[in-house]
Amino acid sequence: MSSNKVIHAIYNDDDVLMDAVHKTRAAHHHIEEVFTPFPVHGLDKAMGLAPTRLAICAFIYGCIGLTVATVMMNYIMITDWPQDIGGKPSFSYIQNMPAFVPVMFEMTVFFAAHLMVITFYMRSKLWPFKEAENPDVRTTDDHFLMEVAVHDNEAELVKFFEGTGAVEVKVIDKH
Repeated sequence: MSSNKVIHAIYNDDDVLMDAVHKTRAAHHHIEEVFTPFPVHGLDKAMGLAPTRLAICAFIYGCIGLTVATVMMNYIMITDWPQDIGGKPSFSYIQNMPAFVPVMFEMTVFFAAHLMVITFYMRSKLWPFKEAENPDVRTTDDHFLMEVAVHDNEAELVKFFEGTGAVEVKVIDKH
């Protein structure tokens, strides 16, 4: 029978939390999640999380924006409705490209920024009207919570986390 129990170890200092994360990883316990009221520098590395690949997505989205801008301006200003603006001929896109650089830059930034936000929300599973997953309201103010999976070692884990400086240790049945 599979157990859905987790330990909620609550800390009131980020340095104590970081030490506890290091001790927990050294003891080979699996950290499910850590909830903090503010970003804690180095916590992702201490938890052993892989580096983000969002920058790769940003580059790809920027390239898509640059391509869309180039195709759009070539079609609008050269193919569909060529105009003589300020004495500049409309014979080819290359001749007019210096005038199009600001639009190309703006579309690159626009696509990268907006698609990165959408990607972040999808990757984080943050949908509109999603119910909050915060297990303890104090983690939005001044406490830190580490959630660790229990595998038939409940008493051992409770004692372990009390020894790491946790101000409160609870065993929770997770749904």
